[in-house]
Amino acid sequence: MFGQDHTGSDLIGASKSERIAHTLEEEIRRGVLARGDALESENALVRRFSVSRSTVRKSLEILLGKGLITTKTGVGSFVTFDGKTLDDSAGWTLALSNVDVELETRILRLARGVMDLPCAAVPPGADCLIVDRLRLTARNGRGVSLERSRVPWRDGLDEVPGAGLENGSLSATLRRHGLAVAGGDEWASVLPSLSQADAALMNRAPGGAMLRLRRLTRTAEGDIVEFVESLLDPELFGLHMEF
Repeated sequence: MFGQDHTGSDLIGASKSERIAHTLEEEIRRGVLARGDALESENALVRRFSVSRSTVRKSLEILLGKGLITTKTGVGSFVTFDGKTLDDSAGWTLALSNVDVELETRILRLARGVMDLPCAAVPPGADCLIVDRLRLTARNGRGVSLERSRVPWRDGLDEVPGAGLENGSLSATLRRHGLAVAGGDEWASVLPSLSQADAALMNRAPGGAMLRLRRLTRTAEGDIVEFVESLLDPELFGLHMEF
C-alpha cells in the first residue's frame, strides 16, 4: 500500500503510477537498489502497491524515461542509475554510467570566430562565439567527451572571450545575456571512426566509434541560442532527454 512508502508531500494530486515511480526512484537514489539490481517483478509490484498491472507498467515507463532503469523483455527491469549525472547547466543531457569516473573540464577554445560546423540553421562563415570544451578523466587524463558549441554573435558577447564563462557554464553565461533556452532539437548518431586530430585532443586511439550528439536550441521567440556538437565515449554515456 502507498502508506508503507514515503512519497513526499509534493506528490499530492499525482496519479498512482507517478506515486509508485516516485517511491521506486527514491529507493534507487538512496542506494537501496544499486546499479545492476533487478527491480521486483511486475506481479510483486502489483501486490506491493495494490494496483493494476497497467499502472505498474506506466510507473516503469516513467523510470525508464528518466534513465533510471532498463527493461529486458521476458527478463525484467534493472537499475541503470549509479548516483552521478552530468549537470545540465553546461548544456548536457547525458547521464554518466560509471560511478568510479571522476571528470574534469578543460576549455580548449573561447573566442569570436566563424561558423565551422555543419548546421542548416546557421550558415557557414557566420559570426559566432566559439566554445570548445573537453571532459577528461582525472585519473588518467583520457578524454571522454569533446564538445564544440557555436553561438550566433550578438551585441554584448564581446566581454565573454576575455572574462570567461560564468562559473564555467556556457548556459549560465548566455542566460546572463538574456538568451534563455525555451526548446530545440537534438540528434544522436554514431561516429564510426574518431579522427586522428580529435583523438589527439582526447588522448585516445584514433579510429574508435563515438556517440555523436548534435543540439540546436532556440529562445521562446524562435531565435537560435546555440548549436553544439559533442563526441562522447559510448561506454560511459547514454542519452537521457528531458528537454
